[in-house]
Amino acid sequence: MLRPERMSKVSVTGSRAVMDDVIETVHELNLVHLSDYDGSWEGFEPGDPVAGADEASEKLVTVRSLESILDLDDADAGPSRIVTEDELDEELEAVRTEVNELEDRRGELEDDLREIDERLDAVKPFAELGIDLDLLSGYDTLQIAVGEGDAEAVRSALSAAADLRAFEVYDGDDTLAAFAYPEPGADDDALDDALVSVNFATLEVPDAEGSPEEYVEELEHERQKLESELDSVEQELRNVELDAAGFLLAAEEKLSIEVQKAEAPLNFATTENAFVAEGWIPAERYTDLATALRDAVGDRVEVDELERASYDAHQAHAPGGTDDEVAADGGTTMDDDQPPVVQDNPGAVKPFELLVETINRPKYFEFDPTVVLFLTFPLFFGFMIGDFGYGLLYMGIGFWLYSSFDSDAIKSLGGIALWAGGFTALFGVLYGEVFGLHQLGEILWGGNPPMHKGLQPAEASYALTWLVVSILAGLAHMTVGYAFAFIEEFNHDPVEAVLESGSWVLLFAGVWTWILSRHLSGAKPDFLYSIFAGEPFAFGFPGFSPTVGMLGLAVGAVGFALYLAGEIRHFGPLAGSVIGALESLSVLSDALSYTRIAAVTLAKAGMAFVVNLLFFGVYVTETGHGAEWHFGIGHMPEAGTTYHGHEVAEIMFGGLFHSGIAGIVVGLLVLVLGHLLVLALGITSAGLQAVRLEYVEFFGKFYEGGGDEYEPFGYERQYTTQD
Repeated sequence: MLRPERMSKVSVTGSRAVMDDVIETVHELNLVHLSDYDGSWEGFEPGDPVAGADEASEKLVTVRSLESILDLDDADAGPSRIVTEDELDEELEAVRTEVNELEDRRGELEDDLREIDERLDAVKPFAELGIDLDLLSGYDTLQIAVGEGDAEAVRSALSAAADLRAFEVYDGDDTLAAFAYPEPGADDDALDDALVSVNFATLEVPDAEGSPEEYVEELEHERQKLESELDSVEQELRNVELDAAGFLLAAEEKLSIEVQKAEAPLNFATTENAFVAEGWIPAERYTDLATALRDAVGDRVEVDELERASYDAHQAHAPGGTDDEVAADGGTTMDDDQPPVVQDNPGAVKPFELLVETINRPKYFEFDPTVVLFLTFPLFFGFMIGDFGYGLLYMGIGFWLYSSFDSDAIKSLGGIALWAGGFTALFGVLYGEVFGLHQLGEILWGGNPPMHKGLQPAEASYALTWLVVSILAGLAHMTVGYAFAFIEEFNHDPVEAVLESGSWVLLFAGVWTWILSRHLSGAKPDFLYSIFAGEPFAFGFPGFSPTVGMLGLAVGAVGFALYLAGEIRHFGPLAGSVIGALESLSVLSDALSYTRIAAVTLAKAGMAFVVNLLFFGVYVTETGHGAEWHFGIGHMPEAGTTYHGHEVAEIMFGGLFHSGIAGIVVGLLVLVLGHLLVLALGITSAGLQAVRLEYVEFFGKFYEGGGDEYEPFGYERQYTTQD
């Protein structure tokens, strides 16, 4: 799980006479991740595509174009089938011709519809005026302006115009027409000049005659006819889609396979008589490859395992860097390509690969952190939300995503939501909460669940406890990251491993052992010594003894000295000392970053509390440990009465539930929408904060990413059967 599947570099060498058979066999296996030949071998050239590659590529482009026009999807495929060469030549041409004719007709109709819409937009404003279109132009002495503006402002402007002898303004709802006789000798643009001073948007008079209302009716009728024709063309295309979908999808698959095979020699090193192909396969499948090729072409090819890739990045491709069981013949490989990555995680862990790949696929030589995310992300998330009701909803959402979609990414999100929801429900049981209410604790734990979130004053010690628990969880989390880095570096350079990752582990362990000790206890918060010694957990741990604290300081000093030595080794005495001193402060900041777990826990509890407070109301009782808050689920007692032996001190809020029918209706809306909001914000707060801790605090200790995806030469058939 922590390492990807072991990969082997293999070589297939043989006569060009059997190259086609080798390509066919390797493609059918769908096993070899081909390496590209870089042209570095003397006497060898990259191979040429097999005859017919260009023709197959052209047909493939045609098929994909037709699929795009018809908007095909997998649901249209129908049963798998065999596509013959004759079908590719005859049926494909027939479908192409019919689809192109219909597509051209559809394009023409859509252009005509756009033109009609433009003409309608142009003439509709004139229909409001009730003036025939031929009366709005064609005069020698009369000047006319049609547009949109304020009729009174236009009349005032025309009245004040000295160049106009007479005018008349006709107005509709939004459109108006101004007719004006200019004074003798006035400019041809006298009307337009007069309208400059007002807000007037001129409209162009359509080139038509008669009533604009009738013209609009004619255009709309023509538009209906065009829409009817377009619907007919769309239906014909739909019929073609239904008839040809299975053929086109199968043809695309067949042609894709042909193009893959035809272009495979481009990756090979070839001479006039021989070829060499190299690639990566899972190490345990080497025998399958050798057996299949031997069955296909006998002894006319030689299959060699050139290298079984080491998980040590510094040994990979180096002399002696392979396992002893792999024979080395002293030859060289095509190039220094890295092994592709096949993450080796069990089914329950698989969905969390999505979170890793969101950053980057792990390199072959790195630890795969997916299993750690599987163990920690749902734990962090569930602890922060910690509610049985929300947990069930998250699980329901996860199941819906996982079962309703074909996308691998969405299925993975569904799997993550299932696990996160499961832990949310589990912690909800331990907290005794369901949608922020404590009734579950009453039922399961007799009103005294083993854990509280620490929101109420009487439970404040829990809030302080979760701060410390968050830091301890962070220390464990980061230590795993440093351990991964230490192991990866140790085989290459033990000294560097100790000075880098090892020093940080010692520094973290030493500093925080001292912080949790009773050495100089007067300068430290009292809750460090009480939270695990009775308030709230009676674990009998009042902090490490002063002696252990002094030992922690010594360990931390050793860690700091080792880290400082590493920085000085890299940057020199002065720069290394400054950098080392500054970066060593992260021993506190990195661990304190995990207190966001406790903070979000209280924040989410507070949001759910407010929603329930608005609906049910809350009353307060005073206890020996502080104030306790209770929801008025059954009734709202009065101040001064007793509840569970404690006097009700005050009514924090009466609750919409207790304020009549209207209050109940409004309250139910607040209750439902409020909890939906808390549910959504749980993802954006608890989810994002948990992801941040994984990516920044954990990944940052050892993870780089950037591995190559394993893409074997072959094809997973969906629409065709083997020819």
